[in-house]
Amino acid sequence: MWQLHQETSLGWDFYGPVILFAALIALGVPVWAAIGLSTVAMLLASDILPLSLFGEALFDGIDAFALTAIPLFILTGDVLVRTGLSRRFLDVAEALTSWTRGGFGSATVLVCGMFSAISGSDAAGAAAVGRMTIDRLVESGYPRAYACALVASGACTGILIPPSIAYIIIGLVLGISAATLFQAALIPGIMILGAILVTNIVINRRHAYEGGGAISVREWLSNVGRALARGWYAFIVPGIIFYGIFSGRLTPTEAGATAVTVTVAMGFLLGTLRLADFPAMMVGSAKVSGVILPIIAMSLPLAQTMAALGVPQGFVSSVTGFTDDPATLILMMILILIAAGCVMETTPNIVILAPILKPLADEIGMNEIQFCVMMITALGVGFITPPLGLNLFVVSGLTGESILRIAWRAVPFVLTMLIVTLLIAYVPEVSTALLPEIYR
Repeated sequence: MWQLHQETSLGWDFYGPVILFAALIALGVPVWAAIGLSTVAMLLASDILPLSLFGEALFDGIDAFALTAIPLFILTGDVLVRTGLSRRFLDVAEALTSWTRGGFGSATVLVCGMFSAISGSDAAGAAAVGRMTIDRLVESGYPRAYACALVASGACTGILIPPSIAYIIIGLVLGISAATLFQAALIPGIMILGAILVTNIVINRRHAYEGGGAISVREWLSNVGRALARGWYAFIVPGIIFYGIFSGRLTPTEAGATAVTVTVAMGFLLGTLRLADFPAMMVGSAKVSGVILPIIAMSLPLAQTMAALGVPQGFVSSVTGFTDDPATLILMMILILIAAGCVMETTPNIVILAPILKPLADEIGMNEIQFCVMMITALGVGFITPPLGLNLFVVSGLTGESILRIAWRAVPFVLTMLIVTLLIAYVPEVSTALLPEIYR
């Protein structure tokens, strides 16, 4: 008979597999395989749960209707790029920011936010927006490394502005409605986007990267009007997603399915999409989904094993033994999440760390919705933090620019995003303002 560990002390049945996991990652073994092997090692070393649990949890964990939304949102983003609708977002964003110096840099950040409101993926946003904007940013006077850093930072909103794949996953892991998390994340996501915009404007004014001057209100309205007249239909897709989810008429999965259908129909109507494009689109989206879902499948039995070993309780006991000050504990959680975010992808971080850190958040009385938003935002900061910030690699691969040069230029954006993360962590109303009273 297998018994749950009641004590909080951990031994080599836990630390050995953790060391194995780190070694496998260092050797370049795929994350999903490293997690799976470490889980099997932990089960064999501890004998805490039957090994058959591993096989059962692999399938039970991903047998969730909510996860269907992930490939749907990824496919929607791919269709947007192939149909050229994403360029309509850029045209409107450029018109909206044409009133200020540094307008195209600000437009780049704004279109990252627009793309995020559809695809739910930061890497997809970095790749799509980077292809459209980096060369133009350089032509406008921005250093290439800074242009890459700007796109990488703006694309962090991919997991911060709903709909977000990250919120779907953390909702599944912690048993919280993804639609509720989307509502909670709206204000924090817009705050992150605004912080990146302001940072770019300040840096541009200081270094005069981009020329141009102020225009009259009439000229600005004319620019916006022309851009909307040419591409208003592109905003039907995010409109459907936001209205469907926030009105409660559609689940995230249903919103994703509707968005795919509408985007494909618009592509055919505009003549920018052909049946011959479908195999490449489906394969591309399947590859991205094929990276995410195996990690979720492997991570869930690991989370169950750690729970049986008492890892979350042990972590809480160790940390609260060091300090019981809520403000200090929140700061420690943020630092752990940023450190994790810059060395590993979001999905394994969520599935592994959420069950460990959630009890600590409960211990200090943090709202569970606030905790989820804080966690995803802190992990988002890791996307542009070396050594393994995912967005840094994406834009470096697009341009051939050195990752270290891009990372150095991204430092101001990391700092401003960190400020917003601290606000989310210490001011609950930032993430609960749009929620019904029952969630506050």
